[in-house]
Amino acid sequence: MSHSKSIPLAPDLTNEKLLKTLVENRTIYNLENCELNLFETYQASELVPLKFNDLVVTSMLKGKKVMHLFDKDGFDYLPGESVIVPSNVEMKIDFPEATFNNPTQCLALAIDNKKITDTLQFLNEKYPQQGVTNFWQLNEANFYFENNAEMANLINKIITICQSTSIFKDTLADLSLQELLVKIVQLQTLKGVREKNTKINPLLNHVVGLIRDNIRNKIELKQIAKQSGLSTSSLYRLFKNEMGISPVEFVILEKIKLAKQYLTNKDIYIKNVSYEAGFEDSNYFIRLFKHYEGITPKQYQQLLSKSHDSVI
Repeated sequence: MSHSKSIPLAPDLTNEKLLKTLVENRTIYNLENCELNLFETYQASELVPLKFNDLVVTSMLKGKKVMHLFDKDGFDYLPGESVIVPSNVEMKIDFPEATFNNPTQCLALAIDNKKITDTLQFLNEKYPQQGVTNFWQLNEANFYFENNAEMANLINKIITICQSTSIFKDTLADLSLQELLVKIVQLQTLKGVREKNTKINPLLNHVVGLIRDNIRNKIELKQIAKQSGLSTSSLYRLFKNEMGISPVEFVILEKIKLAKQYLTNKDIYIKNVSYEAGFEDSNYFIRLFKHYEGITPKQYQQLLSKSHDSVI
């Protein structure tokens, strides 16, 4: 997981006198096509069940939970991360660290199913992909992902709209929900491409393959576009539409992923890692790595080395 995830702004906690319960105290804002739920937990608890009738976008705002979902092993759920839960699927949640002075705070945005279907249908008609039907869709395989800055800003916007007294709030919420669904599809596609666990648009698949085959070299996107039968602007549009990022950023993310594999060797020099991952300048590599991972390659290498030593 990278350290560059973005955390939405946590709304004010409920006044102590107004708390109805210390476990999953719930505040509800009900709108025409969505329902925003803000949950706060003030004491350690285990396997607290939660289920919604609609698809839910949940996002962690404060503290730590352990989420049990789809009969998979529990996983840590931290601020800056989002989880999509289909309708009528039960989550079970642990709160290992929650105390009165250190509560957890999480939002759950339940979205009306018709709103989701209509939005995806609209996107498929307006932005169809070559040779692909129903390209815009939510993907259950990638239900757990990190927020980027756009996603965090959108969540903030939706909280503000739901809490407002504006007569236009249903309309404003609808526009933001549409934007949120686009962002989720893009983030899920990006995660699927990076973890190679999703069937993607054949054209995008071809381009990603070319990038990966040449990841250790300096990549000329003009050349990649030409080999894929695309103009450079079409290549940019393909990445922006499907994954919400530019091909340049995708190349950087792939190079950093490769660099992290090299950094598992505690004796390798950073300069050599930079070269092996296809960066021409090691200072530029260090700067980029810190921007995306929150720490320098050297610190990353030391952390890996420490965790390896503690296992032995």
